[in-house]
Amino acid sequence: MAPTVPPALDRPHFIGIGGAGMSGIAKILAQRGAQVAGSDAKDSDTAAALRALGATVHIGHAAEHLATDATSVVVSSAIRADNPELTAAQARAVPVVHRADALAALMSGLRAIAVAGTHGKTTTTSMLAVSLTGLGLDPSYAIGGDLDAPGSNARHGTGEIFVAEADESDRSFQKYDPEVAIVLNVELDHHANYASLEEIYESFEAFVAKIRPGGTLVVGEHPGARELAARVSGREDLSIVRVGEDDDADLRIVKIAPKGMTSEVTVLVEDQEYVFTVSVPGRHYAHNACAALAAGIALGIAPGRLAHALSSYTGVKRRLQLKGTANGVQVIDSYAHHPSEMTADLGALRGAVGPGPRILVVFQPHLFSRTQELGTEMGHALALADASVVLDIYPAREDPVPGVTSALIIDAATAKGADVTAEHDRHAIPDLIAGMTKPGDLVLTMGAGDVTDLGPWILRRLES
Repeated sequence: MAPTVPPALDRPHFIGIGGAGMSGIAKILAQRGAQVAGSDAKDSDTAAALRALGATVHIGHAAEHLATDATSVVVSSAIRADNPELTAAQARAVPVVHRADALAALMSGLRAIAVAGTHGKTTTTSMLAVSLTGLGLDPSYAIGGDLDAPGSNARHGTGEIFVAEADESDRSFQKYDPEVAIVLNVELDHHANYASLEEIYESFEAFVAKIRPGGTLVVGEHPGARELAARVSGREDLSIVRVGEDDDADLRIVKIAPKGMTSEVTVLVEDQEYVFTVSVPGRHYAHNACAALAAGIALGIAPGRLAHALSSYTGVKRRLQLKGTANGVQVIDSYAHHPSEMTADLGALRGAVGPGPRILVVFQPHLFSRTQELGTEMGHALALADASVVLDIYPAREDPVPGVTSALIIDAATAKGADVTAEHDRHAIPDLIAGMTKPGDLVLTMGAGDVTDLGPWILRRLES
């Protein structure tokens, strides 16, 4: 039976429709025939992609944007209580639906794979979406980043599989009931919502508890993921598949061979070796691909077919994405904003390019709460680069915290002997980088905010 649109989502209005998670749900609903509308703070390529599907997208937030026949208002946890469209919906008794509930409704009746973890969710979900599509299975998917074009973060497919990125930041992933779940790693993050690592574990345990009876949990080699597996091992109707390089792994990674900006991966599945290529460098991306392989096998897909299909994955935006080369300088973009991610991406690039080229980082911290808790560790990660420029904190949904600035990161990096420069004006970055670079260098724009916009600016300046 083909998936349908729930009545409450027949004419939905999305507040913040241009966001990575919200736009994906809106796109799938539009492809299923819903009359989608919404608003966002600014226009974007994503908004244009939604309009191309027939959605109505308003720029700015105002009560009059909410249509009189709207059947629901879809929100994320980032939407403030005083948003005029939200207050208008409440005044008119229009149902308010959290985006996680909307996504859960879209997955209903399908064989769902939910990809969770503190890091690597978007990449692993993308790998599954691309490889399953390549196998002709026509999956539906909702990803927290674009594959290769604006709006490509989601798709309604005709197949029986739905692949979804499962966000732990606000506990909303506890609303899903997948057949297969992946947990890549578990670390303390999202400090505005979690007071301790124990709270994080409890949240992930609640997520795992929702896996359908007879389903599968795939866990990575990260100590936090293995700890989670130990905590839920008593559930008899759940299969646990451990992925990693350890001898006791159920899907064992035998070898990861760097090949420039790619890796060749050899895995052992039930005494049979399979070799495939991962098109992005770094051990962590190879592990992500193997977790995707394990999830597909759990759904009954032949490992050889899926391993071959995984080789067709060419990357996702903002995950070590090459933005271009100018005057012999490569500019690459990274979404990394947690110290573990920063360390992994910098290590991957150093392994890919070797000891010769210099790696210069333009880093924009994301969130005051994260910087307050992890600023020292961020500084230590930046010490792996040859030189860094640190911008002011990107606040996103948060208000400033007294005493919490980028100086926390800069001081920690400097204490490690790193070459770090503070820059408060992002518009000054292209000239600053042009003065720092020489042919053969690599520039990495890094962070979860609008630092990604700087890549094209830097390239144009280098070309001038």
